[in-house]
Amino acid sequence: MSPTVILERETVRIAELRRKPFRIILDGNPAGSIDRNQTVELPVEPGPHTLQVRTGRYSSHARAFDAADGTNTRFRCNGAILWPQYVASLFVPTIGLKLKPE
Repeated sequence: MSPTVILERETVRIAELRRKPFRIILDGNPAGSIDRNQTVELPVEPGPHTLQVRTGRYSSHARAFDAADGTNTRFRCNGAILWPQYVASLFVPTIGLKLKPE
């Protein structure tokens, strides 16, 4: 059984300021997109990988993880929720999106 990455985009109903779909970047390559309140499962090969989400010029930090055979690796992502974070992301695009391992 191959390992799977499960990515969930959690949103607080009207609070998320970035509403467009996020592009999923797995190992530096496009791997699909995720919309608000959606969960995406991506099969991967066993071994080391990186995951990132992007939208326009904004991106999360790339997160490295090891996928073991037959396991699931879970992440949650969301856009800026607070106005100060949103404004700061205009100057530092990597704080506009959050990607957290579970």
